[in-house]
Amino acid sequence: MLIAIGAVVKRFNKDDSDYFRNGCKGTWWLVGASAFMVQFSAWTFTGAAGAAYEAGWSVMIIFMANAAGYLVAGVIFAPWFRQLRVVTVPEAIRARFGPATQQLYAWIFVVLGLAYASLWLFGLSIFCSAVFGYKVEHVVIVIGVIVLIYSTVGGSWAVMATDFLQTLILIPITILMAYLCLRELGGVGGLFSQIDSKGLTDDYAVINKEGRFTGKNTYTWIWASAIFLAQIVKMNTVMASQRYYAVKTGLDARKAALLAGLLMVMGSVIWFIPPMTGRLLFEADVMGVLGMAEDKRKEASYAVASMNLLPVGMTGLMVVAMLSATMSSMDSGLNKNAAMLVRDIIPALARLFGVKMDHAKPRLRMAQIASLGFGLSIIGLTLYFVAQDGKGVFDLMLDVGAMLALPMAIPMLLALLIRRAPAWSAIASITLGFTVSAMGFYSEALFGTTWAFATVVFANSAAGAVGFLLTIPFWPTASPAYQGQVDEFFEKMHRPIDFKAEVGEGNDLSQLKIMGSFAIVIGGFICCLIVLPNPLEGRLGILFVGGFVGVIGGLLYWAGSRAPQPKPEAMGIETAAEPS
Repeated sequence: MLIAIGAVVKRFNKDDSDYFRNGCKGTWWLVGASAFMVQFSAWTFTGAAGAAYEAGWSVMIIFMANAAGYLVAGVIFAPWFRQLRVVTVPEAIRARFGPATQQLYAWIFVVLGLAYASLWLFGLSIFCSAVFGYKVEHVVIVIGVIVLIYSTVGGSWAVMATDFLQTLILIPITILMAYLCLRELGGVGGLFSQIDSKGLTDDYAVINKEGRFTGKNTYTWIWASAIFLAQIVKMNTVMASQRYYAVKTGLDARKAALLAGLLMVMGSVIWFIPPMTGRLLFEADVMGVLGMAEDKRKEASYAVASMNLLPVGMTGLMVVAMLSATMSSMDSGLNKNAAMLVRDIIPALARLFGVKMDHAKPRLRMAQIASLGFGLSIIGLTLYFVAQDGKGVFDLMLDVGAMLALPMAIPMLLALLIRRAPAWSAIASITLGFTVSAMGFYSEALFGTTWAFATVVFANSAAGAVGFLLTIPFWPTASPAYQGQVDEFFEKMHRPIDFKAEVGEGNDLSQLKIMGSFAIVIGGFICCLIVLPNPLEGRLGILFVGGFVGVIGGLLYWAGSRAPQPKPEAMGIETAAEPS
């Protein structure tokens, strides 16, 4: 089905602008659902589920911080990001700081993108291994190849279309799973009663005392503050802006961010009931999972609860939800990496060697080749992670974010707020930030103690901010040409999009009908599972999931059919000038 979606939306891709940012014609609900899914991967059901198994409600803080990040974006930054009128993040960085900073970030982005996508795929492999006993390596290869095919064929249109449909599947299946857990526990009151009877009331508090869990400041107020700071910063910098390039206008970008935040709030309330249920009711099963190190078995708690409670046939749907979550993160990373290679790195190398690159079609072909290469690299890197012992997925994700992504994010947030900073201010900021990160990485050898996650976040944030602010007095030394470039950057960022003049006609109705058609088919397939042997309640659960997807699909199709279809050229059939 995912490959079919890529084939259907392929007709919208006439140049690399279409391939990487939907030709700026993506509807706000399509982009908002995609933005939500990008922040949501199988890590939620493995690494984060392991944290919920251990510490209960504390892990909700991470997802509430994500929701806060989207709220800030919706109120302030999302419209600015769309109004940058660029195709890739490094292009925006070049417009703000110049080519040196652009190239530095482009190369680092590619490495970070590969690392994150590999960790997401690694999380999925843990879940599937726990549920079905599949070899982790086989899961990595099969899922990686599927994502590779539809992302390479359909580009950003395929990425966002599949993200939206995956969201439709994810929402009802996780609601059903939370309901089944609460029913087994005896309702919300039964949940808290079981927590108390197991002596977990203190462990499952939202905020914990220092030293209660392994690692300094884990799940404490200072840890929660660090999480909110890190997530809000990372989700509101130029680095996070690409998800909004695909929408039509700044207002659509605002609505997309607010939709993603709303979905994140709703999800964070129900996602972590199953792993807590795993500890309360199925602890022996969780600790008996084979093929995983003993200290990592808690990361299979969601999978174990699913196998014990879901009706026959629905465990496979839960795996589909996991596949959906991870694929959405992988395919977005794949598309962004390919965009940076084709739009930023290769043109710079071409200029260096005197090679002329003028045509969109060759760039589209290069984009597809780049997607293929990065996809194979992600599969290979994930297989490497599988072979390693050490930290679980939860800790790996937080560490990568705090030590690498955060120092790069700080100057890209300040760059949107402070105009009078020289071209080298971002480089100065990340140099100081990476220096502090290195100190944190070697903190045990240097200081005799390992820095806690919160210490790394606050130290990196302070270092990055100080490094940027110290360059402000040097603004008068910047050339008039650079100062004019910065003025143009801010003027463009704050100027609303005139969609008709800058882009042309939209294809909203086509998007509604295509998404509606696929959703109806998927909902129908799910409903067919009622033929499997299940009690009445199990069949009703299946109908709830399938009916939810099918009804939403029907509404979308109806909305897309209620007005005349736009002319063929408005649907992206004819090549037009590249949109802003």
